[in-house]
Amino acid sequence: MTQAVAQDQGSAAIPEAKHRIEPTSQSKLDEALAILEDYRNEWVALDIEERIELLEHVRGRAVEVAERWVAASVEAKGMTFGGAEEGEEWLVGPAAVVKNITLLITSLRDIQDHGVPQLPRPAFARPDGQVVAPVFPADGFDGLLFQGFTGEVWMDPGVRLEELSANQASFYRHKTPKGKLALVLGAGNVSSIAPMDVLHKLFVEGQVVLLKMNPVNEYLGPLFDEMFEPLRERGFFRIVYGGAAEGDYLCKHPLVEDIHVTGSDKTHDAIVFGVGEEGARRKAADEARNPKPLTCELGNVSPVIVVPGPWSKSDLDFHGVNIASTVVNNAGFNCSATRVIVQHQQWDKREALLDSIRKAFRNAASRKPYYPGAEERQKIFLAHHPDAEEFGARGEGQVPWTLIDHLDPSASAEICFNTESWCGQTSEVALSASSIAQYIGQAVDFCNERIWGTLACSILVHPKSLKDPAVAEAIERAIANLRYGAIAINHWAGLVFGLPTHTWGAFPGHERNDIRSGRGVVHNTFMFDRPQKSVVRGPFRVFPRPAWFVDNDKALAVGPKLTYFNADPSLARLPGLIWSSAFG
Repeated sequence: MTQAVAQDQGSAAIPEAKHRIEPTSQSKLDEALAILEDYRNEWVALDIEERIELLEHVRGRAVEVAERWVAASVEAKGMTFGGAEEGEEWLVGPAAVVKNITLLITSLRDIQDHGVPQLPRPAFARPDGQVVAPVFPADGFDGLLFQGFTGEVWMDPGVRLEELSANQASFYRHKTPKGKLALVLGAGNVSSIAPMDVLHKLFVEGQVVLLKMNPVNEYLGPLFDEMFEPLRERGFFRIVYGGAAEGDYLCKHPLVEDIHVTGSDKTHDAIVFGVGEEGARRKAADEARNPKPLTCELGNVSPVIVVPGPWSKSDLDFHGVNIASTVVNNAGFNCSATRVIVQHQQWDKREALLDSIRKAFRNAASRKPYYPGAEERQKIFLAHHPDAEEFGARGEGQVPWTLIDHLDPSASAEICFNTESWCGQTSEVALSASSIAQYIGQAVDFCNERIWGTLACSILVHPKSLKDPAVAEAIERAIANLRYGAIAINHWAGLVFGLPTHTWGAFPGHERNDIRSGRGVVHNTFMFDRPQKSVVRGPFRVFPRPAWFVDNDKALAVGPKLTYFNADPSLARLPGLIWSSAFG
């Protein structure tokens, strides 16, 4: 069964959050759009130096609001101040946004000097001709802070190596680009998503932007408005508030030419086809009620493929925390959270890895299920699997970490394969194969054909396993064949999101009436026009322990220092950051 068959596949329904800020009136929405309309042509005519100056001002403002930004997020999400949870908000909030801005400034300077952003190392073509662009480490500082990690962006197979630069920074290659007005419908979960989507629209695609905050985290809107004030003062950016009604009004507004949304496939379908029976009829007939260009990132049932090998007890403990951290982070409200752990049925350490994951969940503090509907969504999964294991606090207002293991890989209607739970839940399944290489191939087919979504996937493989040529070849073939926009080796695929040198978005090719994980990419600071996927490779185990691990008590020491370093990378700031990473 392919992903297109089951009509109930996709993201779970999410109710609208209560508003903390009064929705913007239609007259004020019209006013904001009119201002952007007046200045869209001025924006596209702006020279590179002015764009760089504006970005430098925005970066400075981001640093100024960073502490208030993190404090607001921690309070609203019911997190604990002074520990790893606060550190987490630094890492996924200001640190990521400031890094994105710094990379965009570097790319704009490259465009000034060379016409296109310059790669840190030469691109190359794989044996099959597919072009691969190395993008990480982007500089020596990246190499020192992320030792052993590398990252690539793989291009659409139609891009030839000698044509790569002609497929970068298309907006900046146009002699007379047309000004466009984009609507960004912000995400409610990770605080860096909305500002980084705005930065992509403005500085990669060259569009002025109206950002509508998501009701879940609209409390950050005034801080984002302060951060983007240099752009707002020039008429290039506006921010508004509201829910589905305001979003619908804006999507249909004649001044809005382009839409980007981070949300669910159901949000996409409501925009493009409408809701109810009429929306369903339109979708079935592929008759869009709103045919405007729309890019979107819509979630995923994210798998991790575990390759059997000579894992030690320390290896099992490390990756038990590694996997659990992807579920615990942000209380499980991440589209890259691990939802399906794929294992080899014949591996003698299958149960030991599950025990390590259980231990990590038991040791993880409970999180407030701040996203609307989380309790109800977990109950749906428990109704399908009453034998599911729960770890942590139970009761009203609680969603324990939930593990559903030993699933039947042949169960075509399995909810764990078909539906993104959007809470602190994960599952496990094992595939039978006569060899490790055969298992890897089967796991790729299983992820491609049976698991919903095409956004993010991880592979865990021991270095000794890669000494077997058959396994090494199977891993490279898996990376090439996996139909996911983000692939991480030995680490969380969310790392692709956190390193904005890469592209972030679904594997390309989805039709609008079968949109799955979405269409288009964001981040993409090297400004590739035709990317296919991003790949991050890291060591099997790393020291110091990654800052995003749930048991890392040094995250709060790292988060602020990394933010300030990303704003002003220098040798003077480096020792303190490295010390904090290792010793807190």
